[in-house]
Amino acid sequence: MKFKAFMTENGVSLLEKRFLPAFDKMGKTCHLLLTKEHLFFLHNLLNGDGVQCIAQFRKDVLFDDYRISSQNEDRIAFSLDVALLYRAVKSSVSICTEFSGGLASNRLQIKLVKKLPPNCTQPMPFLTFETKGYKSAVIQDVPISKPLSRSQVIELQTALDSAQDLPPTLVQVQDSNQLQNFVDHMRHVGDVLNVTISKHGDLQVQISTTLIRLGTEFQRLSVIGEKSQAPVEDRNLSAQARSERAIARGDAQSVQVSVKHFSKSLQCHLTKPDSAFYGIAPQGACLTVIFQFLVPGTRQTDKSISLHCRLPVLDPGSN
Repeated sequence: MKFKAFMTENGVSLLEKRFLPAFDKMGKTCHLLLTKEHLFFLHNLLNGDGVQCIAQFRKDVLFDDYRISSQNEDRIAFSLDVALLYRAVKSSVSICTEFSGGLASNRLQIKLVKKLPPNCTQPMPFLTFETKGYKSAVIQDVPISKPLSRSQVIELQTALDSAQDLPPTLVQVQDSNQLQNFVDHMRHVGDVLNVTISKHGDLQVQISTTLIRLGTEFQRLSVIGEKSQAPVEDRNLSAQARSERAIARGDAQSVQVSVKHFSKSLQCHLTKPDSAFYGIAPQGACLTVIFQFLVPGTRQTDKSISLHCRLPVLDPGSN
């Protein structure tokens, strides 16, 4: 089992300034899955509760001279502490900048190694970052779990494949600030968020208690997938009445999610996506948020990077 590569300047910037800060907010640990063509960050994928978060990078986005081999179809997976990984990447970038004028003149190598830590009798696996200066090398070791077995990798891959299913209707939110501000102000009002998405392009987010009902609404959003025109007679109705009528017609779905989970998913905006798509899985299985990244200077989707979250839904009786 071997993995070794050099990180590109763009790859280091993506991880250090955008994706690792977001994953650091999502949870303490995550799985890394390395394949011949991609690298995946997988948060909470094997657990039934909590927010699932999946980031995928094509290998050439992050790495040069990418080499991987294993007896498991050249797939390697392990778990690690995101904060330690983030710290190692930041430290390596700082060292490169201070001693050799940046990553352009001193490439950052990443590899899997086994080392014998102090006061231990058994070698332990590490993900190692190495920066070589003119007369010396600086090494940052990130401890990792024992690499997953063949059956564990298959389990992880199966969970990843099932998490890629798209909701039948997705609505596009260009600016998440309104959602972020609403959740920030309302997180102390209640614990449960009602989310309604219609085929007309409406997204409603609402917090209800026995004393108060507060919400925000986005209308006439771009729709991908199943869509329909809103009836003319619904135009002058309240948001609540419109959503109830749309649900009754089968033109909308509504689910309840944890305010804490929804707030955590918004941390993914630290990755600086260009927009986000919201959708509800069939039978209300989960709330899915897909973040879109564009090729700089164009309106084309950057297919080399993907990121999405799946939020578990709550039993209506938990409200």
